[in-house]
Amino acid sequence: MDAALGFRVHTGWAAAVAVSLAGAAGPPRVIERRRVDLAEARDVEEAQVFHRAADMALPAARALIDRARSDALRLARAGIDAACAEIDAAGHRVVALGVVLGGVGVPDELEAILKSHPLIHSAEGELYRAALMEAGEARGLSVTGVPARMLLEQGALVLGVDAEELRGQLVEMGRGIGKPWAQDQKESALVAWLALAAAHPPGRRPGRGGPHGRDGQHGQRGHRRS
Repeated sequence: MDAALGFRVHTGWAAAVAVSLAGAAGPPRVIERRRVDLAEARDVEEAQVFHRAADMALPAARALIDRARSDALRLARAGIDAACAEIDAAGHRVVALGVVLGGVGVPDELEAILKSHPLIHSAEGELYRAALMEAGEARGLSVTGVPARMLLEQGALVLGVDAEELRGQLVEMGRGIGKPWAQDQKESALVAWLALAAAHPPGRRPGRGGPHGRDGQHGQRGHRRS
């Protein structure tokens, strides 16, 4: 049975939920929950590399962020590989990956980012989201990104249900599996569901892209080079 991974990113880590379609209709089934670390640092302040870079000369700041990007991509690949291995062993096949995106575009120029505290905050999340999306693409998964502010609205539109009904379905998906099943897990589950829908759109063979996939994704890619 095809499955998808969904991620809700925090500084240096992400909440992950995997879902698999339970049948032709209705919500998917939650088959995996985990935390994926995306930074070597275990301290939030240390993982906030753009905040740290703001106090450095530009060459040192760029080197710090490049190291953080490299670490995040390596850890994202390892985390996705580990999750896929367990899911595959349980008889499923991961074909898609979804990431809840931020709502603010981040410029390419590192100097511009470091001059703006709101952009520094946005860039922190974008670094870790970009690592997950790049790692998913490298594994050949159909990758979907949906901005957090549009997630419920887009979910209702794509899945053909009322927004309140969708809220209820997300609550029901967590019943019987125990904690945690908070906002992180619900959003991760929903973006995974949308990623699975994008990988298998009506009238198209399974594959990459689709209404919300990499060739028609809602929201920004989440990947900015400094």
